[in-house]
Order: sequence, then C-alpha cells, then structure tokens
Amino acid sequence: MTRRVPLTPSLILIVGFLTVCPVLMLVLGSFSEGFGSFGVFTVQKYVEAYTDPALAGILINTLIFTLGSAVVATIFALFLAYINTRTNIPFKFLFGIISIIPMMIPHILFAVSWVLLLNPSNGILNRLIMDIFGLKSSLFNIYTLHGMILVEGLLDLPIAYLIIAPAMSAFDVSLEESSKVCGASTLRTLTRVTLPVLRPAILASVILVIVRSLASFAVPSIIGMPGRKYVLATYIYRTISTGFAADYGKAAAIGMSAMAASIVLIYLYRYLTSESSKYVTISSRGFKPALIDLKGYKYPMFTIVGLLSFVLIVLPVLVLFYTSMLPYVMAPSAKAFARMSWKNWIDVIKDPISILALKNSLTLGVVGATLGVILSIFVSYVIVKVRTVASGILESLSFLSFSFPGIVIGVGFMWFFVRTPLYATIWALLIGYIATYLPYGIRPISSAFVQIHSHLEESAWVCGAGRFRTVRRIVIPLLIPGIISGWILMATMFVRELSLSVVLSRPGTEVLAVQILRFAEDGLWGRLSALGIIMIFFSSTLVIAASLLGRKLTKMGIVGN
Repeated sequence: MTRRVPLTPSLILIVGFLTVCPVLMLVLGSFSEGFGSFGVFTVQKYVEAYTDPALAGILINTLIFTLGSAVVATIFALFLAYINTRTNIPFKFLFGIISIIPMMIPHILFAVSWVLLLNPSNGILNRLIMDIFGLKSSLFNIYTLHGMILVEGLLDLPIAYLIIAPAMSAFDVSLEESSKVCGASTLRTLTRVTLPVLRPAILASVILVIVRSLASFAVPSIIGMPGRKYVLATYIYRTISTGFAADYGKAAAIGMSAMAASIVLIYLYRYLTSESSKYVTISSRGFKPALIDLKGYKYPMFTIVGLLSFVLIVLPVLVLFYTSMLPYVMAPSAKAFARMSWKNWIDVIKDPISILALKNSLTLGVVGATLGVILSIFVSYVIVKVRTVASGILESLSFLSFSFPGIVIGVGFMWFFVRTPLYATIWALLIGYIATYLPYGIRPISSAFVQIHSHLEESAWVCGAGRFRTVRRIVIPLLIPGIISGWILMATMFVRELSLSVVLSRPGTEVLAVQILRFAEDGLWGRLSALGIIMIFFSSTLVIAASLLGRKLTKMGIVGN
C-alpha cells in the first residue's frame, strides 16, 4: 500500500476547519480585554488566572480526579469486557448492554441519582444501612473527591468498555494457549501476552477517560461544589457565572491548560503505540475466536457480575424512576408509595417543547452519528495505516476542541457561528457535536484498524481484487465491531449532550438535555426524572438496534468472504 494518499490533505482541511476555527476564537478571546473586544490584546487574563493562590489546590484536585476516574473506568471495563467477550457466562449480551447504560443517562441525572443514594444526611442507601445496622451516622459521603471519582468513573465506563471490548473479542486465544503450552502460568500469560497485546486499546481508554473527566462538568458541579471540592471545570464555571460580568477571557485562559494537557497525552499515546505491528492479532493464518469455559465458576461469576451491574448501574436508574412517580423528592415510605402517580409522565408527554426536544435530539443522534462515523473511518485509516507527519497533525486536530471543557468550547462555537446563517439552527448543533465528539468515533475504529494486518489487503490485491472490493469484502467486515462501537458512542453522546447545547441551543432548536436543565432550574425533579427515563429508553433502543445490525453485518461479511 502506498503511504502517500490524496485523502490526507482533504481530511486535514475538513477536520481543521471544524476544530481550529472555534479554538482560534477562544485563543483570541483569552488575549482580549473583554467579550467580543477583538483588536485590543493583553496578557492580563493569564496573569489573573495563573496567579490565583487557589489554583494550585484546584490543579491537584483535578489531577487526582482525572487519574482516579481513568483507573476506575478502565479496571471495570477490562473486567466486564473479559467476562462478556472471552467467557461463556450466561446472558452476556444483556451484561454488554448494561455495561454501557451509564452513557445513555444524562450526566446531570446520573450524578443526582447517586446524591439521592449516598447523601450523608438523607441518602436512601445511607438511611437503609443505618436502619438495618443501627448506626448513628451515615456510612458514605458522596460529597468527597472519592465520591466524584466513583461517579465519574462509572459514567466513563462505557467509553472504556466500547474501546476495550472489540479488541478483546478479536484477541486470538491461540496466543494464550501457546504461552501456557510453553509452561507459563495464568498470571504470567495475562501480564506478558494478553495485556501487552491489548495495550493500544487500554491506553486509548485511559487517555479518553482522562480527557473527558478533565472536561466533565456535571459531576464536579453536582457532587464537588457542595463538598467544596473544586476542579478546573467548576473553577471555570465560577469564573463565568459569578460577579457582575462574566469573565470569558479568563475562562479561555484557564482552558488553555486543558488543551495543553490533552496534546501531551495524545503524543504520549502515539509514542507508546508507534510499533503497531506488535499488536496485530488478526492475520490470514489460523485466527480463531474462542470462548473460555468457566465450568464450575460460571454461575458464581454470573452472580458477581449481576450484583455489580445492579448496584453500580441499575440502582441509580431505579432511583430516577422512583423520583419520576412522586410529586416531590421523598424517602421510601408507605406515604411515598401511596402518593405515586403517572402525573409527571403525562405532563412531559403533553409538553410541546419536550416533544420538540425529543425529536431534535433523536435527529441529531442518528444523522450526526452516521456522518461522524463516516468521517471517523477515513480519519482512522490515515492515522493508523498512513502514519506520516501529516497523519499526526490530523490526529492532533481531531482532538483539539474535544480537549476543552464543553462550556468553554461552546462559547467558541457561538462566536464562530454568530455571523453566519447557521447561527440558531440545528445545523450549528450538528457541526458542533461532530467536531467536539469526533474522537469517540476515531478511537474504537482506530483500535480495530491496528489489529488488521496489511497482509490481508495485499493478499486480496495479489488475487486480483481492486481497492474498493478489498475494502468492502476484507477491511469493512473486520471493522464492523469498531464501527458499531463508534456509532453507539457518538449517537448516545449526541442525544444527551448538554455543555455545547446550553450555549448554542435557541428557541426551536431545543434538545433533551437543555429541557432537563430547565426542569432542574425550576425544581421540577419529577418531570426531570420522567424525561430522563424517556431519554434512556430511546438511547437504549438505538444501542440495541445498532448492536443487532452489527451482528447481522458481521455474519454477512464472514459469509461473503
């Protein structure tokens, strides 16, 4: 395959246009005296931001929060991916769906549900434990850095799972069998064969979770701010939400730190995975996906995974459903159950703005994710297979706007669109979503590309197949797990997106997350929960439909080859 393809400059132009323009507006804003006062430049905003005595403590909290979230999300994802893809545990398809449910829940709802469970004063789970064991004080306090890490790690678990699971499912078990035949123990095989081969997917998972937790706003605001545990995102929020006038320039100056950290992580990832041939597991010789028989451990392991899924994922959803049936937030009691009704659900269904928001979110989810995945396939191909200086530039560009806190990059997009016909239209949201969440499509598809040896394409060419036929019959069928994962990631992100939407959305272009935020501001927790459950239902439907389609296409691809 030639290493120089005309596709690369075209992709750099498209992705660069999508990401550089809003970022450039932010850079100009960070050097401007006031909002929109371009032409009078100053470094005063940087001086004010980085001489704040509180900044050191905030940076330490941010470091602990992001690293802790990445560790929690990746460990859980490795465990669940291994159980669901490599073993014969019962109902593995169901566990696979449960593993990505947190992605379908708006972050603000997920954080609220855990506050309702583990609030030290009246949390449902805390009260239950105190009643059972006769304790005088609550056992858990969600308003801590540990609480933030737990909830953010669970929220980012689907990202890690959808990146690691395709690589795990494509792992050739004969490599492990060969290691054991040579006398290696199970632990040595795991540390010397399995984990090193999966290193690209694990690194991609860790890096994406760090970047997303760095930009996370819902968890630090709902859990961190009441406990006075501030991170960069909430520090920026305080900068633009307190005082007589919002200081967007100072917020942009602080946001530059997040972008610099993300760029360093991307180059670290590229350095560690530069020798991609070490991670190839699918070749034309003897690839054999096989399952490990758990034998007597099958049902004990099923119980452990089932309890883990229920306590960590299903329970918060039940709390939301419980709240949606009540006129106001109440602890479980006979009085609470007697007052349950469907009133909140009926109010939401009759609300024309909520219905419009649902329609807009589903349109953005389906159309935006499809367009985003098509672009991601081409970008991933250049990043993984071409590997030139230009491909490195393309990868860095694709991560650029993604590395900013969402509320900050939202302001950049607002400045970018304000003088164009796209302003206040759904197309502005569509472009902003694709530009910001493009890495969610690129990472899983790139992980799948890494494991496809170029010998497969070369063999097809030797046999007389053209490039198009080779891609259609060889490459695409092997990429389907990564493509489906990328589509699911992008679609669910688009359906529940808040940070960009709250800045770009205008009357007529409302989306679900913005409508939920309005309910929260009005204290309508019952309607908020009902609309959140409706959002979860439609997101789950999209995920199940995409998963079933992926299975069908994979079988068609295997038969076709």
